Amino acid sequence: MSQRRSIKILLVDDHPLVLEGIRSIIETISHMEVVGTAGTARQALALAARACPDVVMMDINLPGLSGLDAIEKFKEQQPKVRLLMLSMHDSREYISNSVMYGASGYVLKDVPTSEIIAAIEAVAAGGTYFSSGVSDVLMRIGESTRPTGPLTSREQSVLRLVAEGKSSKDVARALDISARTVETHRKNIKKKLGIATTAGLTRYAMERGLVGTSGPGRVP
Repeated sequence: MSQRRSIKILLVDDHPLVLEGIRSIIETISHMEVVGTAGTARQALALAARACPDVVMMDINLPGLSGLDAIEKFKEQQPKVRLLMLSMHDSREYISNSVMYGASGYVLKDVPTSEIIAAIEAVAAGGTYFSSGVSDVLMRIGESTRPTGPLTSREQSVLRLVAEGKSSKDVARALDISARTVETHRKNIKKKLGIATTAGLTRYAMERGLVGTSGPGRVP
C-alpha cells in the first residue's frame, strides 16, 4: 500500500498562541506538515513563494493586508494554493466574501480538532469545507453574490482605471478621492458584478468596451 502524500500547510495568524495551538494539532498528524507560519498576509505571500504549500490556513483579521484581500493576491501569485479561512466570526459578509474571492473553505476557531483536520484534508484534495456553524449562511450565498444592479458612473470610472492597471492610489489621485474610498468602490463593484479578481474585472471592462486592448477606453 503506497504511503499517503504529505500535505504542506502554511499557517497565517497574528496571534502567536493561535499559531502554536494549530501547529501542535497538525504536527500530531503523520501526513501533514507545517512548512511555515506568518503573522501577516504579506509575510505569508513571501513564504508561500519559497515553501510552496498545498494549503494556506489564514485568519481573516490580519494587520495591514486583510485575509480577505490576501485571497486575491494568493490567487494571482500562487494559483495552485488552496485557501482555508480561519475566523472567530460567522457573519454572512465575511463568509460570502471569502467564497466570492476564491477561498475553498471557512472554519471557525472554536471548532473541534477533528474538524480542523477534516477541513485541511478536504481542501487539499480539491474540495471545499465549511464549519457546521456557517452552513445556514452558505445557503444564502448565491443570493448575496449574484449581480445586484448597474454600476454608478463613479463605479464605472473606478472600473475603467483599475482595468487600465492603475493602483488604488493612482485611481484616488485621478478621481480626487481617498484611497480608502477607492477600495470601497472596488469591493462594491466586485459584489455587484459577482467578480472576485482584478483580472476578472479587467476582462469585464474590455468585453464591454470600457477599456481597449491598445489604449484607454471611454466610459459612456
